[in-house]
Amino acid sequence: MSTTQANLKRYEMLIDGEFVASTKMLQVVNPATEEVISEVPNCTVEDVNSAVLAAEKAQKTWAALPAIRRAGYLREIATLIRGNRESLAHVITEEQGKILSLAQVEVDFSADYLDYMAEFARRYEGEIIQSDRPGENILLFRMPIGVIAGILPWNFPFFLIVRKMAPALVTGNTIVVKPSSETPNNAFEFAKLVAQSSLPKGVFNLVSGSGSVIGKALASHPKVGMVSLTGSVGGGIAVMHAASENVTKVSLELGGKAPAIVMGDADIDLSVRAIRASRIINTGQVCNCAERAYVHESVADEFIEKITAAMQQTVVGDPFAPATEMGPLVSKKQLELVDAAVQRAVQEGAELKCGGKKHESKAGYYYQPTVLTNCKQDSNIMQEEIFGPALPITTFKDLDEAIEYANDCEYGLTSSIYTRSLDTAMRASNELKFGETYVNRENFEAMQGFHAGWRKSGIGGADGKHGLEEYLQTHVVYMNYDLNKK
Repeated sequence: MSTTQANLKRYEMLIDGEFVASTKMLQVVNPATEEVISEVPNCTVEDVNSAVLAAEKAQKTWAALPAIRRAGYLREIATLIRGNRESLAHVITEEQGKILSLAQVEVDFSADYLDYMAEFARRYEGEIIQSDRPGENILLFRMPIGVIAGILPWNFPFFLIVRKMAPALVTGNTIVVKPSSETPNNAFEFAKLVAQSSLPKGVFNLVSGSGSVIGKALASHPKVGMVSLTGSVGGGIAVMHAASENVTKVSLELGGKAPAIVMGDADIDLSVRAIRASRIINTGQVCNCAERAYVHESVADEFIEKITAAMQQTVVGDPFAPATEMGPLVSKKQLELVDAAVQRAVQEGAELKCGGKKHESKAGYYYQPTVLTNCKQDSNIMQEEIFGPALPITTFKDLDEAIEYANDCEYGLTSSIYTRSLDTAMRASNELKFGETYVNRENFEAMQGFHAGWRKSGIGGADGKHGLEEYLQTHVVYMNYDLNKK
């Protein structure tokens, strides 16, 4: 690991509309070159307290604004994002390793997401409930929760800022965001755009540091009304423990081990394209993408031959190069975790069809696209999230067995099935125990859907109307208006 001091960027936290320096800093590494590219604040518990109190102070005035005015600030920030598209995408690629074209998609999608959530300003509603008494109405208001703590992952770090911020702000909450220590630079660049905008001070605040210190301080703060975390199961458990001190609401999007079922009547070429995309997009570091394939024994040979060839043809290299399809993993630790999972699978009897080792390069955390067959259902590779460019495959005899295998997992985020049969697709849609099922298409959710997991994949969810409602609480008023009745 080397440091290029001349190009080293240094960032400051954003608290109550002001950039604040830190006495201690964390270094951020480019995963493609292993060079240190920036230093970010290693915040303290006191910094977290200042940020939360600033958010609390701003929240009352912010909530008093009509929702349509709050939406205007979101649209303003969306415009600023579009005006800085290329520089933001460059920062994301440099610190996270995803290919530049995908980073550009992330920036574009984030701006669109702000505009989409701003549209709810005139659309989210309360209710009037029928009363059992004459002269009375029961009114249900949907009210902001207060201060939201947004704890972010490193795989889609820029989009997750707005995924948490946009619904929080349009509904009258304020927010304190903590990015991943692996990929904080984009969040600080986002904070610069916030500072350029007319968003009132204290509505958006940014702190950085380790999850064990800063994440815990946010989750356990008595002034935080909800903690929204996207991350690992371990991170979610830690947040739940910390939030329990104040009975604070949590919304958690955690890990996934998405099954992809390829039926005997499937379009094999379609399934190969879609499942390959799941394993190489963002170098396999996507929680909702297919992590394990179940292939009907009648088409297994064809599928394995084609998916192996497709994975071998993947262009791996510099994430800034236009021809590159897959960049490095985010860190040396992630590289070691992926390799350990693959080697354990081979030791447990899986057959390595391609890949299975670090990609040949002078520097960077690159791993070869990998295909494993004959994987046992109870093996680690079929049960635990890989989060890397490796695909374990096993075969099945009929749909009942495929669904049984797919559901035999402690995760429940997404799933997919490839078939020409409507009966099969509908059975799978009713019997797969996952928050999402994709039929004959790649695993990628829409902003107007609802991204939510079952079991250890999380609590609550994001996107669409239901995701917006995560940031609201109810206030029921019993309005007795007939004071003259006997």
